[in-house]
Amino acid sequence: MPARPPPAGVSLARIVEFADTLLSPAAFADYDGAQNGLQFENRGRVHRVAAAVDGSLTVVRKAVEAGCDLLLVHHGLFWSKTTPWTGRRAELLRCLVESDLGVYSQHLPLDGHPRIGNAAGLARALGFRSWRPFFARQGQFIGVQVEIRQGLAREELGRRLASVLGAEPRLLPGGPALCRRIGICTGGAGAELPQAAREGVDTFITGEGPHWTYALAEDVGINAFYGGHYATETFGVRSLAERISRKFGIPSVFIDHPTGL
Repeated sequence: MPARPPPAGVSLARIVEFADTLLSPAAFADYDGAQNGLQFENRGRVHRVAAAVDGSLTVVRKAVEAGCDLLLVHHGLFWSKTTPWTGRRAELLRCLVESDLGVYSQHLPLDGHPRIGNAAGLARALGFRSWRPFFARQGQFIGVQVEIRQGLAREELGRRLASVLGAEPRLLPGGPALCRRIGICTGGAGAELPQAAREGVDTFITGEGPHWTYALAEDVGINAFYGGHYATETFGVRSLAERISRKFGIPSVFIDHPTGL
């Protein structure tokens, strides 16, 4: 296990305040299980930060092995029913307590943040330099839209996605061969193709969608690229960890535990 920095560390409360101010979770009507914010409180000091997509037992153990005492995640601890605390759930709780590992989670606020969000991070990685808010959900935008006046060939966009995400995306070719208005909403937004079309895009990038959305893409007349739920949502937690690292002068590490989904 890596040696920890000196015991003083940084106040957990200061980090939580900084992250909450940056992401404004109270402004989002999120899923009940998201529980945005601090989900497990350690003893109050942070020396090293880990970032990961999912707050699972395996990821928690990897964060402990990396010498971290705060884990930042996109999918937190409470997505499904969490009682009784037996089996792996009990192991998770014991691991958090015994290792003094805090857990901080942000879901929708970390999807659509205009600078450090998942959608903005993917747009930047694809080589785009500017974008505007996209994909409204109960008063807040959780994606970004890129306009390319000269257009971008659909095949070229697919190649860029494969290079950035590490695997070939699934294409639903319901729209034009030349993409001019590209919407990005990471994760599992495939079933929302009609909304993407209503907001004026001809191409929609997300993580995954159901089988029947192939025909839906043809019906509403847009392209859809499914790049993988996990792969499209690594950007936000990475950026948040980097922000915290720079602000408080503590090291950070990304815990990569891909699902392939």
